[in-house]
Amino acid sequence: MEIKTHKMYLNLGPSHPTMHGTLRILLTLDGETITDAVPEIGYLHRCFEKESEGHTYTQVIPYTDRLNYVSPLMNNVGYALAVEKLLGIEAPRRAQYIRVIISELSRIMDHLVAIGTNVVDIGALTNFWYFFNVREMMYVWVEALTGARLTNTYTRIGGVARDLPEGFADGVRKCLKDLGSAVKDVTGLLVKNRIFLERTRDVGAIAGEDAVAYGFTGPCLRASGVAYDVRKAHPYCCYDEFDFDVPLGVAGDTFDRTIVRIEEMRQSTRIIEQALARLPDGPIINPEAQSALPPKAEVYNSIEGLIRHFEIIMFGIRPPAGEVYGYTEAANGELGFYILSDGSGKPYRIKVRPPCFAIYQAYPKLIKGHLLADAIAVLGSLNIVAGELDR
Repeated sequence: MEIKTHKMYLNLGPSHPTMHGTLRILLTLDGETITDAVPEIGYLHRCFEKESEGHTYTQVIPYTDRLNYVSPLMNNVGYALAVEKLLGIEAPRRAQYIRVIISELSRIMDHLVAIGTNVVDIGALTNFWYFFNVREMMYVWVEALTGARLTNTYTRIGGVARDLPEGFADGVRKCLKDLGSAVKDVTGLLVKNRIFLERTRDVGAIAGEDAVAYGFTGPCLRASGVAYDVRKAHPYCCYDEFDFDVPLGVAGDTFDRTIVRIEEMRQSTRIIEQALARLPDGPIINPEAQSALPPKAEVYNSIEGLIRHFEIIMFGIRPPAGEVYGYTEAANGELGFYILSDGSGKPYRIKVRPPCFAIYQAYPKLIKGHLLADAIAVLGSLNIVAGELDR
């Protein structure tokens, strides 16, 4: 007897909890098997690039917080480096080391969210508490440093806004020690768990060659066995002075993407410990940077200081006319800022190269042939953050 079946069309998101209100994908199902998928984005578009054209270079920094809002400090650093490249200046060594510390803390916190929420989506709640407990401890020190928990606006063109607070180094070391325990606990709960292995092994796999063709960078690319890391290939902020490894996967599946992020947290711990141990003394902002505000004593007691402060706040820095592309290794991969200057105090054009955009375009390919439930596991392993995807 011939069984006649009909295709079913299903909207997955934006109201589905794992789509976070920002993604929609139209699925074609044969039973529970996905035969086709069409993604739709744009639910969180905030016109970052267009808004940047109407503000000074310094005023753009708070907008970068809203890209990958899970690790906003890395956005701050990437943007500041791009503008500094345009200006032809460098931040002082102490500021560069601080940028490394906050970037690697942000990478850890981003991976804690990515793994913790993904395993919750596929039914493993305990791991979430282990990871988010450590993340909350780290946020205490991020807030002590920047004055904010989420949208930090911490970097400045030519350096950082303020120096490390008292007790920061010891507090961060304590967080890293707790992180090691949490990673050990979560790894023990996952790597031999039959349910987790069956939900992640050979699910959403992509070969290294295909990952490169799609424009993958970051953990998703390295999970496919491609050893590309901007920190190694094109060092910035003194990354060439630190000893760390680049974790790689083999199969490029959901399991490998999870394990690579776990190992990256261990490598970030190594980098932070080295940076804290060798943190140089000195200024935290380049005095030649046009964004460096004069000391308050000069502002309050001299007309020159007052005028200088007024000019910086009102008109911003004025880089020479030209174009530049600055890029860093953010938590999800290569985060790039293309800036076109016309010599005025505001960028003529800014274009962001968000790692999530290239990665998400492969999502339909990754889930075709898998079950509906697998689509959830795969999406979480890609760690799509709509703030940088839509911009």
